[in-house]
Amino acid sequence: QVQLVESGGGLVQPGGSLRLSCAASGRTFSWYSMGWFRRAPGKEREIVAAINWSAGGTYYRDSVKGRFTISRDKGKNTVYLQMNSLQPEDTAVYSCAAGVRPSVMPYEYDYWGQGTQVTVSS
Repeated sequence: QVQLVESGGGLVQPGGSLRLSCAASGRTFSWYSMGWFRRAPGKEREIVAAINWSAGGTYYRDSVKGRFTISRDKGKNTVYLQMNSLQPEDTAVYSCAAGVRPSVMPYEYDYWGQGTQVTVSS
């Protein structure tokens, strides 16, 4: 089993920044990909960014390119999502996930955190 615990969400004004963290424990050796997903009210869950745990290759959805950065600290078994220039449309519950294959689809990920709320509002 793999346990994922997110932190770092909150309320921020438009143009502000937040850094989300996802601490992992358990059977971490079998990971291939870690992803950050989000779900806004009334919308489908969508991928925000993903990272290859071993090689560090990354993926971003178009709407966050240049604003968000995904990174990982292997020694701490933690993945981060640095979010800059936040906009109201970024408001959602953000969840991290771990999977054994690279994918942008939520169903390809086996383990999920509980999620953390990010609200961008003035």
